[in-house]
Amino acid sequence: MTALPPSKIPTLQSRLLAGIAATLLLCASPAAAEMASNEEAAAEPASAETTGTVPPAGAEPQQTEIERFCSNITDAARDRRYALQRQELEALQKDIDQRMKLLEEKRAEYEGWLRRRNDFLSKTEDNVVKIYSTMKPDAAAERLASVDVLVAAGILMKLDARKAGVILNEMNSKAAAALTAIMASATRKEDPS
Repeated sequence: MTALPPSKIPTLQSRLLAGIAATLLLCASPAAAEMASNEEAAAEPASAETTGTVPPAGAEPQQTEIERFCSNITDAARDRRYALQRQELEALQKDIDQRMKLLEEKRAEYEGWLRRRNDFLSKTEDNVVKIYSTMKPDAAAERLASVDVLVAAGILMKLDARKAGVILNEMNSKAAAALTAIMASATRKEDPS
């Protein structure tokens, strides 16, 4: 242990006594604690001035206890923040995965439904075409004239050419012309529009 110069001994003793007095006062009452802290604040600058110690010009001022605490926990706080963000991202990823799974299930369900629908329509179309092929031409012409033009054209296109010709012959000329135009545009290889 090194010996202190005699000029600093009274300063250290006065600081030590002030600290002990402040502790005793803190234990005694809150009002006394406030007065002690004010006395300490007033005593410190006076003791620094009396000793003549001035910090060097290039030295950084000492950090307060709060600044030291904050600088010590900066890395831990950053790591915790990253961990929380990672947890949030993982939760979002799970949610997205669940939604994608539901969408895939719905897509598979709709594809199955569409396949069943198309099968039904193709069977139904074939049955409708068979029905019209067995009908008398004048009755078929009358029925096709009352059906939607596109449906009638589709049925006529699936019929045997000879049977379709006889049915068109039994229709009025305007309806036959409209159906013929639709069938002709449907067989084009280019877009009619």
